[in-house]
Amino acid sequence: MDKTLPACPVETTLSLISDRWKVLIIRDLLGGTKRFGELRKSVGNVSQKVLTANLRSMEDDGLLTRRVYAEVPPRVEYTLTETGMSLRPVLDAMWAWGESYKEKRAGGETA
Repeated sequence: MDKTLPACPVETTLSLISDRWKVLIIRDLLGGTKRFGELRKSVGNVSQKVLTANLRSMEDDGLLTRRVYAEVPPRVEYTLTETGMSLRPVLDAMWAWGESYKEKRAGGETA
């Protein structure tokens, strides 16, 4: 990972997880290691190409590891690294904010 990171820490975080699929991948891997097919089902309506590109990007950024087993058919598993796991509080805060927002909207509050 030799890319220059932004000076602003918020921008740095966003540069790593700004894609909606990346956040959902992290959410699903917080529960433990998953195979590619499991991730594709749990993440939602994502194409194989887009999921693969996001997983590769996240591996390059040090957020997850990819383990390939020499089997037929090949088995590939993805696991969050310690750095990836350290995003748990960020996702927890997003969860809490989303819940609060949904409650306010359900109660008719607009602002």
